[in-house]
Amino acid sequence: MKTILFFLLPVACLGQASIRRTLTVDSLGACQGVSMQKGNVYLYGDREVGMVREYNRLGDSLVYTGREVKFSIDTTDVIGHPTGFAIREGYPTFIGNSIRLNKEGTRWKAVISCVDWPGLWKIGKLQGNLLNTIEDDACIQGTRPEYIDYKGHVYVATADYGNNGNQVRLYRPEKLKSAKKTSEPGLVYARFTCSPFVQNLHWIPEKRQLVLVQNQVEGRRWRLTFLDFDKSIAEGKEHVLRVIDFDPADELEGFVLLPGGKDGIAVTSSRKRNVHVIEL
Repeated sequence: MKTILFFLLPVACLGQASIRRTLTVDSLGACQGVSMQKGNVYLYGDREVGMVREYNRLGDSLVYTGREVKFSIDTTDVIGHPTGFAIREGYPTFIGNSIRLNKEGTRWKAVISCVDWPGLWKIGKLQGNLLNTIEDDACIQGTRPEYIDYKGHVYVATADYGNNGNQVRLYRPEKLKSAKKTSEPGLVYARFTCSPFVQNLHWIPEKRQLVLVQNQVEGRRWRLTFLDFDKSIAEGKEHVLRVIDFDPADELEGFVLLPGGKDGIAVTSSRKRNVHVIEL
């Protein structure tokens, strides 16, 4: 196992939050997000193929467990640009993916893959573990699945990235797992409008808050927007509780709140200084 060293930085005062420590984590390509499952931290990126690595926390550092999954089948990069993980015990696992349609990067196709999560970690590949591929044509730009709870039911939330007509949508997971397109009748349960440049979503169940992990401008500068989820659904638009803007100018890609609710991990697409411990 390999311990990833951290670099202690001066605390940057940001009003409601501060960056406590910054790490450089290699072998991810451009990191696209972070997920926390059963105490382990999972960082995913777009290396030579889309992939995810597993880490243990050691204080404010991370220890690579030696386990990774490549989202490839044979030599084909299938989930090349992973954009979100929706993982919950007893429910299907979904991974978001953005497919570049032109070399300029101005046109993208959003796809959600339903996968066998335990199976991925048994062999380290997508091979034999891709259960279904769903075109997210209900979206406006991009897809970033995350499980949430609403009125006693479980839904897959996702959001758009662009700056025109952005929405948060709730999909029914039992229909999503076997669908071909998200525009199929009865698959979208609810939706509300939201602010632009959402890179990822994070659900805080005990507070019933949905965090929009955003850029302040396209592809640059960090923003975390905390929403009252129930009021957002009722009002049909985001009900903002607080917004935290950060000074770094690179591209924020993901965020998770750590147990206890006082600290979090934020990740960016930079090759160095790409993982940050945030004190809230």
